[in-house]
Amino acid sequence: MINEVAKRFNGIPLSILDLAMINEGSDAGHSFKNSIDLARHAEKWGFNRFWLAEHHNMPGVASSATSVIIGHVAGATETIRVGAGGVMLPNHAPLVIAEQFGTLDALYPGRIDLGLGRAPGSDQATAYALRRTLQSNGNDFPDQLDELRGYFKHDPTARVRAFPGEGQDIPIWLLGSSDFSARLAAELGLPFSFASHFAPTYMMHALNLYHRNFKPSKDLEKPYTMLGINIIAADTDEKALRLATSHQQMFLNLRRGITTEFTPPLDDVDAVWSDLEKGAVAELLDWPSMIVGSPETVKRKLEAFMEMTKANECIISSGIFNHADRLRSYEIVAELME
Repeated sequence: MINEVAKRFNGIPLSILDLAMINEGSDAGHSFKNSIDLARHAEKWGFNRFWLAEHHNMPGVASSATSVIIGHVAGATETIRVGAGGVMLPNHAPLVIAEQFGTLDALYPGRIDLGLGRAPGSDQATAYALRRTLQSNGNDFPDQLDELRGYFKHDPTARVRAFPGEGQDIPIWLLGSSDFSARLAAELGLPFSFASHFAPTYMMHALNLYHRNFKPSKDLEKPYTMLGINIIAADTDEKALRLATSHQQMFLNLRRGITTEFTPPLDDVDAVWSDLEKGAVAELLDWPSMIVGSPETVKRKLEAFMEMTKANECIISSGIFNHADRLRSYEIVAELME
C-alpha cells in the first residue's frame, strides 16, 4: 500500500490530492499539463501517492472523467501510486468501475488505488444526468461496494464477470466526511480516508469510530487512516496568506451557490466577503483542515495535526492559482520529509 521509494515526515508518508483546477482564463488541457508536471515532481520529491477526485458540473474542476486522467498521470510517471480520491460509486455501475480499474491495474500493475465515496460529487440535477435516476441516496452504497468487490474475485461460476478486473488485487479505500464510511470501513477491515480538508468538525469522531470498531481482514490487519489537509506553503507567511485567498474564494463561491473557474489571489480578501461569510469559510478552512504559512509554520502545524490525529498518512490538497507557486508549496513540504 505504501510506495517503496516514498519519503516520510516524522515517519508518516505524505500524498497529494489533485482536482486538476481550471484557472480563470485557462482551459482543461492546460490543467492536465499542470497535473502531469506536478505528478512528476511529486514522484521525484518522494510523495507516496497522487490521487484525483471525481467532481461534476464545476467549471473550475477538470477531473470529472477520473479514471481517464488517472491513466494519463500513471502513464507519465514510473513509481508513484496513482488513484481515485475518489470515485463516487453511486454515479456508476459497479461493473464499469471494476473494468476501468482492472484495466488501469493491468496497464500499471501495483500502482493503482481505488478510493470510493458515496456522495454524488454534484447537485441533484447532475446526479440525475449521471445516473438517470435519483433512487440511490447513498444508503445502498454497501450493496454497491459488495457487488464491486465481487467482480475482483476469481469466480468462474459468476453469471457476470469483469475482464479486466477478475482476480486482480486492487487496493480499495473508503472515503468519507461523516461516520457512515468510517463504520463501514471498520466493519470490512478496509483503509479509511477522511475528508478533513473540508469537514474538520467530524474528523475525530469518525476516526474514533473507525479505530474502535475495526475488524482485521485479509486486506488489512490493523486500522490505516489517511487524512486530507489543505496546505498552502510559501517562503514567507505573508505570501502564503495571499496565495490562500484563491482557495478561500472557491469556498466562498460554493457557499453562495456560484460555480466559477479557479480565481487568482487577492491582496485584500476581506473586501469580497461579509463578516458572516468570513466566519463560515473559516469554520471549514481554519486549522486543523488548513495550514497556511512559511516552512517553519507548516512544519509546526503539521506536526501538531499528526500528533492530534495519529494519522498513518496525510494527503495534501493545495489550491493555488499559479502553477509555479503550487509547485513551490509542495516542494516546501517535500523538503520537510526525510
